Amino acid sequence: MPTLFRFLYWCALIAAVIYAILFALAYLVEPTPRDATIEIPSERTNPPPQ
Repeated sequence: MPTLFRFLYWCALIAAVIYAILFALAYLVEPTPRDATIEIPSERTNPPPQ
C-alpha cells in the first residue's frame, strides 16, 4: 500500500506543477496584438458570370 500512496503523491505533484505552469501562462503572459492581412483572390469573391 505505501507504493500506491507514493505513486499517487507523485501523480498529484506532477499535475500540480502542470497546473501552476498553465496558470502562470494564462495570467502572467500578455499577448502582443497585431494586424492580420489576408488577401483573397477576386475570383473567389466575384466569380465570373456564366
